[in-house]
Amino acid sequence: MVRVLATGTFDILHPGHLLYLEEAKKLGDELFVIVARDVTVKKRKRTPIIQEEQRLKMISALKMVDKAMLGSEKDMYELLYSIKPDVVAIGYDQAFDEEALEKELRKRGFNSEVVRIKKHNSNAFCKAEEIIKHIWELRKG
Repeated sequence: MVRVLATGTFDILHPGHLLYLEEAKKLGDELFVIVARDVTVKKRKRTPIIQEEQRLKMISALKMVDKAMLGSEKDMYELLYSIKPDVVAIGYDQAFDEEALEKELRKRGFNSEVVRIKKHNSNAFCKAEEIIKHIWELRKG
């Protein structure tokens, strides 16, 4: 069994998220997904629109996801010790350097392959920021 790990914020679930998770699932037999905590999202992006428990519930309900869980508030690698992924799938636009990530995984005792999912949907409504921007424009009238 090849275990794949995908991570993300998954705020305002959209077709881009589905494509990322579908492509990640193709890399193995089971897909585990770590949903970023609200605290982490605030540090790295912005205040999330959807609270972490709701985002977790949405991701857990997707048919390609075998198990979803909230990330650690202390160490992004913490859950990997229990998940033990064979593959870590990162999205086309996620701010990870594949080589640096792989090096850190090795340092922590993981032999996981890091794969960047390059396939993406260029539709404007496949990024949460674009959806938020569009909603603001509609509100202005």
